[in-house]
Parts: sequence; C-alpha cells; structure tokens
Amino acid sequence: MHRRTILAGSGLLAMPGILRAQEITQTIRLVVPNAPGGTSDILARLIAAPLAKALGQSVVVENRTGAGGNIGADYVAKSRPDGSTMLLLDVSVLATNPALFPKLPFDTQRDLAPVSMLIYAPYILAVSNALPVQDAASLVAYAKANPGKLNAANAGTGTLSHIVALSLANAWGTEMTSVPYRGGAPALLALVSGEASLTMAGATQSQAYVVNGQMRGIAVSGPHRLPAVPNLPTFAELGWPEPDAGTWQGLLVQGATPPALVARIERELQAVLAEPAVKARIAELGGEVRTDGAAAFRDRLAQQTDSYGRIIRTNNIQVDQ
Repeated sequence: MHRRTILAGSGLLAMPGILRAQEITQTIRLVVPNAPGGTSDILARLIAAPLAKALGQSVVVENRTGAGGNIGADYVAKSRPDGSTMLLLDVSVLATNPALFPKLPFDTQRDLAPVSMLIYAPYILAVSNALPVQDAASLVAYAKANPGKLNAANAGTGTLSHIVALSLANAWGTEMTSVPYRGGAPALLALVSGEASLTMAGATQSQAYVVNGQMRGIAVSGPHRLPAVPNLPTFAELGWPEPDAGTWQGLLVQGATPPALVARIERELQAVLAEPAVKARIAELGGEVRTDGAAAFRDRLAQQTDSYGRIIRTNNIQVDQ
C-alpha cells in the first residue's frame, strides 16, 4: 500500500517535467525551401494560424530558397532541437537530393526528424493553349513526331516534375527539352505566357489555371480523377509510368528534438488538418489530407530515395553546384 503511494506521488511530481518537454517556448519558424506561390508555400500559409493556436506560439512562414531546397533544409537541420524551427516541403526534395548532391551539408536521417505527412496532391500534366493537341493521344503523337520540340517547364533540375516528364518521354519513345525554373509557380507562368509548351505541377498550384482555361489539362497522376476536371484521365488509365507521382507534403523538425515534443506536434497537426475549413480548402485545391504519422513518413522517404535515385543515376541527371 505504502509503495503504491510513493509510486503514484513520483508520477505526479514527474508530470510537470513531461508537460514542459512537450512545450515550444518561442515563435515558430515554419521554413519553406521554395519560392512563394508553390504548393509548400500555399500549405504553410494555410495551416500557420490554426497551428499557432494549437501550439500556443506565433507561426511565421519563412521562404529560404536555393540549392534545390538544401538551404532551407540545412537551416532546420542546424537549428535548436526545441521544435521552434520546422521544415515543410515536398518529400521528393529530400528523396532526390542525395543522388543529385553527393556532398549534402546535412544528413537527412540523422539531422531531420519526420513529424507527419500532411497532404497529397496529384500532378496535372498540362500544355500551352497554343500547342495543337487536345488530349493524351494527340500529345503523345505530337511528341513522337517532334522529338525534342516540346519545351517541358519544371520546378528545377532533378525535381520530381523533371523526373516524371523524363519518365513519360522515355515511355513514349521520344524526347522533351527540359527547361528548369526556380519553382513550380514560375514554371506555370511560363506555360501561361507561351514560353513553355508543357509542364507538370501539383494540382494545388495548377488546377485553377486549367479550370480557368489558361492552359489545357491533359492527364492527372494519382488514384482517381479530380472532381474539378473530371475529363482528365489518370496516368494509370493511360498506362503511363509514375502513376503515384505527385506532391507529398510533409513536416520535419531538427533530428534531436525530444520524441515527446515530436509526438505532440504530430497530434496537433492531425487536428489542424482535420478542421473542416482547412480540409475543405485543401480539397478545393485538388489535394487530400494524408496524416499517416512519422513512421509512414519515414518509410515513404526511404522508398522514394531509392526509386528516384535510380532514375537520376540511370539518366545521369546533374545539377550545377
């Protein structure tokens, strides 16, 4: 009886320490390693206010661009492990960079701790309205008849938008001319202006352009057609490669952040993304909430690092360093 009382009392005394270990005590920097207007930036600004309310601290979105996302990722990797600096980005950035940059300034597995996946948004393959194609069949026929003539705008050399377009060209038995931009938003603007003839971008960025008639949608990746553009077939329906491609957004913190704090941030993120207004807005943008947790995030990152790394090495994709 007496021993039980001591143990219970010890547990009660330990609780304030446990609770403090789950607290963030200063303004939160939500780092996006891409330019404003991209999927990561849109999502960060969407969740900033409700996340601030949930964690009890102001949340400031910071765009730290450059080096294929490595500048922003390195900033978080070298931050204090107190949860006050977070990284929000497309998981493919972390998956492809080890193959693109042999000497990264940080170790993804050691220096960054996965917290949770956030959303998935399929890619929309779209073409310029000036291009004389109307659907997937005519696009493939045009590409085969004009090898190298399609200027495929992407979010940067080695990004998934580049890799998927390359995979499609290989499957079609032709070539495209890759035109890298500093992010998905500038690539889309290049397509609208007619500077580029084709691009691949997350639906969160590109769906509105297709719906408004500023570019012509051809197909979508992912498991199903998008309600806003139901006439666009999926890659799987067309027998095209990379049917699961898209923007898988996730959030990470510094690798040595206490597990209790990581778990709390994960719980709060799940609650934020379950809020009807947030969930509805993500759906309007063509995305789906995917809060599978840290373990699933870690597994997907490992799988994509392996599969996309093989594509990069096979095609000898290199970036200027």
